Amino acid sequence: MKHVRLSVSLLVVLGLTLVFMGCAKPPEAEKQAAKSAMDAAISAGANKYATDSLDAAKKIWDTAESQMKEKKYEEAKKSYIDATTAFKKASMEAGKKAAADQANAALSGLEESWKNVEATAKKVGKKLKDKETWTADAKAISEGLGKAKEMITANPFQAKTKLDELKTMVEKWKNTLKEMAAAPGKPKAAKKGQKSEHFNNVRS
Repeated sequence: MKHVRLSVSLLVVLGLTLVFMGCAKPPEAEKQAAKSAMDAAISAGANKYATDSLDAAKKIWDTAESQMKEKKYEEAKKSYIDATTAFKKASMEAGKKAAADQANAALSGLEESWKNVEATAKKVGKKLKDKETWTADAKAISEGLGKAKEMITANPFQAKTKLDELKTMVEKWKNTLKEMAAAPGKPKAAKKGQKSEHFNNVRS
C-alpha cells in the first residue's frame, strides 16, 4: 500500500512539473525592455563614455539569450531584468560624462569671451555710465564661473544650466560695450588763443 501511495505521489509531482513547464512562456516583454534599454544606452554614448558598464550589461544580455535558446524561461526572465538595470546604469553614466564634456567646453569658451568683454570695458573707460550695474554683474559673472567649474564633476547638468545663465549676462555686456566702443567720442575743444583751421581758411 505504501508503495502505491508513493508511486501516486511521484506521478502527481511529475504531472505538475510537466504542466508548469508546458505553461511557461518566453519572457518577450522583459526581452523587449532590455533591448530598448540597450538601444538607449548606445544612443546616450555608452560606447564612448561608459564602455565597461556597457560591456558588463551586454554579457548579461548574452546570458539571457542563451537561456532563451535552451528554453530556460524563468532564468532568462531574471537575466533580461538584470540586463535592463545594467543598461540603464550605463546610460546614466554615459549621459553624465557627456554632459561634463559639454560643460567643460562651454566653460572654456565662456571664460575666453568674458576676458574679451573685460578688456573692452577697460577701453571704453568713461563712456561706461552705469558703472554700478557693471561692477555688480562683473562680480556675479566671475564668481559664477568659479562655482560652475566646481559643479562640473559632481553635477554637470546643473553646471551647464548655470553656464547658460552666465552666457546670457556675458552676451548682454558684450553687445552693450561693443556699441559704446563704436560710438564717437566728444570733439576736443580748441585751446584758448588757437584759431580753428576753418577760420584760417576763411581769412586766407
